[in-house]
Amino acid sequence: MMRSAILKLLVPLIVLSLFPLSFTVQPYIIVLTGEDFKQSFSSDDFPDWDEFGDSGSTHKSENELDPGSWKPLFKPASDATGSSNTSTALEALYFSGVSKMVSAASYGDSRLMEEAAAEIGNAASEGHAHARSVLGFLHGMGLMKQRNKAKSFMYHHFAAEGGNTQSKMALAYSYAHQERYEKAVEIYAKLADVAVKSFLVSKYPPVNEPVRIHIGAEENEEVLMSFRGEDAEKVQILKLLAQKGNAEAMYTIGMFYYLGLRGLWPDHAKAVSWFLKAVEKREPRSMEVLGEIYARGVGVERNYTKALELLTLASRQQIHSAYNGIGYLYVKGYGVDGKNYTKARECFMKAANKNDSSAQYNLGVMYLKGIGIEKNLWTAYEYFKKAANAAEPKAFYQLAKMLQTGVGLKKNLQEATRLYKVIAELGPWTSLSRCALESYLKGDVGKAFLLYARMAELGYEVAQSNAAWILNKYGKRSMCMGESKLCTDAERHRLENSLWWQAFEQGNEHAAMLIGDAYYYGQGIERDYHRAATAYMLAKEKSNAQAMFNLGYMYERGQGLPIDLHLAKRYYDQALETDPNAKLPVTLALASLWIRMNYANSFLVHLIDSLPGVFPKIKAWVENVLLEKENATILTLFACLLAVLYLRERHRRRAVSATAQVAVRRS
Repeated sequence: MMRSAILKLLVPLIVLSLFPLSFTVQPYIIVLTGEDFKQSFSSDDFPDWDEFGDSGSTHKSENELDPGSWKPLFKPASDATGSSNTSTALEALYFSGVSKMVSAASYGDSRLMEEAAAEIGNAASEGHAHARSVLGFLHGMGLMKQRNKAKSFMYHHFAAEGGNTQSKMALAYSYAHQERYEKAVEIYAKLADVAVKSFLVSKYPPVNEPVRIHIGAEENEEVLMSFRGEDAEKVQILKLLAQKGNAEAMYTIGMFYYLGLRGLWPDHAKAVSWFLKAVEKREPRSMEVLGEIYARGVGVERNYTKALELLTLASRQQIHSAYNGIGYLYVKGYGVDGKNYTKARECFMKAANKNDSSAQYNLGVMYLKGIGIEKNLWTAYEYFKKAANAAEPKAFYQLAKMLQTGVGLKKNLQEATRLYKVIAELGPWTSLSRCALESYLKGDVGKAFLLYARMAELGYEVAQSNAAWILNKYGKRSMCMGESKLCTDAERHRLENSLWWQAFEQGNEHAAMLIGDAYYYGQGIERDYHRAATAYMLAKEKSNAQAMFNLGYMYERGQGLPIDLHLAKRYYDQALETDPNAKLPVTLALASLWIRMNYANSFLVHLIDSLPGVFPKIKAWVENVLLEKENATILTLFACLLAVLYLRERHRRRAVSATAQVAVRRS
């Protein structure tokens, strides 16, 4: 009895712990005031705006949406190409070059990387767009090519004109970085449109799980453990629960397979299989998702009658979001007696009143277009804003379009670019991030770095951070390629700092810290205390305790900042308030500060000021003398000898003491 009760309690907890934090995009708050809103508009302001999509259209494959993708090298498709025409020959040369490049990154083989670059260059010279995209990447990163941003831009430009979506992402990111928003927004808008149309079901968009492989300077072990796919312990527990008949587990593992979560590759057949088993057990969320799957016809044959039946069953079991799917069927006239906008709006309202973001978005579209209701731009805007603040990607898309065109909202190309970028990064071209994570988890650091570097060029902040961290953490083991062979220390530091800087510009506080350290210590760049202080200031704005401590130290010593002991104390105090673990260093720093305030120009102050120069010498002596292979062996043997002598002496003294005590007792 007790065991049964414990299992009933344990199963929901396990399922909840395994469920993804979010099936949508990262939180992004839309802040728009009344001044941004435009009251006047006409019916001609909304030509060709997508209303609800069309489930009757044919779903394109990832290869069609992301031509030239490297994904087939890691998860080959079932169909094979075998014709010998020019296009196929160039394609084969291109994939051969990319395959060699990936292998070279895994093993640090500079000769193989040269062969790869040559094959990719030959394909590019024949006009192959995807090969040109890779050449743009190699020049941009300085991998077996001279680092040249102008050449990189040129190759990406021609590759984008040839249809390569990854080069389009790279160009859009480059234009946005240069604040050329009129160019960036145009490209991001088209990419966002492709991403939106690739959504599998109306409730859930494609999922981009941006897994950060580090927390600060340390590996993010806890998170990485849950992204090992089939090998993850928790996923195995979940599958075991599902196999034993737990309906909640069936639903969760079905979502994992359908959307490709927690390191699993998407597998629609397995997903539908688990959903069907869960529906047999009357699991309502599975009814809802399976209903939308039947409406979309992804993974199953499209069947609107089954879709309506399942969605209705789910809605009767208090799954209010199912009303959104029913509303979709009524607005399109699928599986029902023709289009019925009144019933569609009623269904959307039922779901929206329970905070369903998809329904809020759909209501926004109805008010925007005047579908079965009088147009009301303000109401449409309010619904889009609510949905966007609940991380509904399609609402981001509509708001971005309003900001881009100046319809309903004042034109703001910078904000439109930011919103479109969020959606574009959900496109199928994000699959390389999954491949990079999988490589890292298998211990293939070189391949992981190469793939993260490719995604970094496309503007993915997490990829920029991960690639930089790998260079920082693994050094020469990162298998980083330089302009002619494996990276020199200078090339690696330069590339690392470039990646951290890109991540920092997108709001990464840890990146700001490391940029500050690079300028402070002169790692890969010329030492510059002023720029170091600027970077630390930016990290401090994100409540980073280390940055506060560093600023206090620099104010105390006048490094890049004017000497101000009172301000130094304030920053030391703030560091301790922010992070109680900083008590020891802050206490020592405050003691040093007190001595400096009360005994200026004394021997103690000079001693304190000399310590930063002593530590590097001690560190170098330890590394070059104590840790040198032969010396380390001798020192280890010497330490062992001392330990043996010490133990023998202690044993002798105890024996003498025991003998003395026995003698005393006898006397």
